[in-house]
Formats: sequence, structure tokens, C-alpha cells
Amino acid sequence: MVNATMVKDLREKTGAGMMECKKVLTETNGDMEKAIELLRERGITKAAKKSDRIAAEGIVTAYVTEDAKIGSVVEINSETDFVGKNEEFRNFATDIAEQIALKAPTSVEELLKQKSIKNETKTVEEVLTEKIATIGEKLTIRRFERFQSNGLVEKYIHGDGKIGVLVELENGYPELAKDICMQIAAAKPEYLDKQSVPEERVEKEMEILKVQAMNEGKPAEIAEKMVQGRIGKFYSEICLVEQEFVKDSDMKISKLLESKGAKVVRFARFEKGEGIEKKEENFAQEVMNQLK
Repeated sequence: MVNATMVKDLREKTGAGMMECKKVLTETNGDMEKAIELLRERGITKAAKKSDRIAAEGIVTAYVTEDAKIGSVVEINSETDFVGKNEEFRNFATDIAEQIALKAPTSVEELLKQKSIKNETKTVEEVLTEKIATIGEKLTIRRFERFQSNGLVEKYIHGDGKIGVLVELENGYPELAKDICMQIAAAKPEYLDKQSVPEERVEKEMEILKVQAMNEGKPAEIAEKMVQGRIGKFYSEICLVEQEFVKDSDMKISKLLESKGAKVVRFARFEKGEGIEKKEENFAQEVMNQLK
């Protein structure tokens, strides 16, 4: 009889996933040594050994249903950009984006527990573990966003998977949505509009601007007025609707949307590896590491 303690022990010894541990223990009637051997035969302990490596390469990809009502964007990381260009890896990433859109998981943890839409005999975690074993690198489903809309959902992938954007539009159309996606990819807004910016972020920026003005030798009351003038530039950099349209610098995004009778409801922008501290390695060393 396989129990939770046995599964936990096998996981600690091999680093394999909980589902895989339970599966092999069941197959071996609880024989720990045979279970470890089975995991090794399947290459799953090989995958576990890679768990402490840094995965900051990979791909950002997206999926939108044919009716443009549901979409997803996901970042899946690998250790090297070689794997990021690997067809098997890229197909896996596309499958995961579709899984997220169609099965609506609310977290990566929930996603991993779902049955794979491409192979319902396995969970997403089991499929991921198999990919790690066959591809030979640590792979991580890092993050995703999923939009479901009564309006329009559009996606845009830039740089062969370096940047991915997902946008929800109200009263929009595909060409406009694509323009907005490209705007987000290029101009990197953090928020939709002024109202979306946290108060503490604005207050901090105003403090910085005031100090800058006073360092220029301006009196406090003049510095205050300068801050009010300069805060607009801050908003124009971090708020989508306050930005200049990349295709026409004389027009703000807010005016573009107004002229089309459309509204951006929300957006997500993922850049591959952003926020992940990468190891500094030269190319020769990277190749040597691959050969080991």
C-alpha cells in the first residue's frame, strides 16, 4: 500500500515530481529501490538533478482562439538559447499556451496538475518532466496570463519569442489590436492609465523630481510647480494610454483609441528572462557544460 510518507521519501531521494513518485511506487508495490531504478530508467532522476540550474532563456509564446475571445501568453524557460530554438521545445510551449487558454488554470501549480490536452493519460507536470529528460535541460513554466473577453483578444510575439504581448480590447478590431500590441512590445508600459499607477509609486517619483529641481537651485515653491510639470513625462513613459503612438508621434494612444471608439481593457507584456539573475558564462564554457 503506497502512502504519502513513501511518496515524500522517494521525492526527497530523487527530486522527481510527486505524481511520478506515486506512479512508480504503485507500479513496484512500494519497493523503494525498484522505484528509484524505474525513475532512473525513465530519465526522470536525470531531470531532477537539473533542478538547481538557472533557466533564464527559453521562449514567450501566446495562443488566441479562432473567435478571438480567449487568449493566453506564457513564459517557459530553458537554460540555453539553443533549446529555446529547439522545435520540440517550441511545440511544447505552444501546447502549454493552448492548454492555459482552453482549460483556464489559475496558477502554475494548478496548470501542472491538469491533464494534458495533448495526452490525457498524463498531467502537464508529467509531460514537462519527460521534456526535461529528453531535451536534457532544466525547463520551467514560469508565468502566464489568460484573458477571456466579450470584446477582442489579440496577441503579438516579437523577436522569435523574446517578447510576448496579450491585449483585450473593447469595441476594437484586429488591425487596431495588433497596433496596440506592437506599441506595448516597443514602448514597455507598466500600467494602463494614470489611475492604475499605485499612489506610493507616484509619491516616490514626485519626491525624486522635487529633489532634482531643488538641486538645480530652485526654491521649494518653484520646485513644487516644476514637479507638476514634469510628472506628466513620468506618466507618458509608464502608462499605455499616455504614450505617444509609435507609428505617429503626434498622436497619443488615448487619442488613437478615442478616434476608433475603442478601449483597452487590460494587457500583459512578458519579456523572456526579465528579473531572473543569469550566470555569466562564456560561449566556450557553455559548450563544455553541454558536453558533460
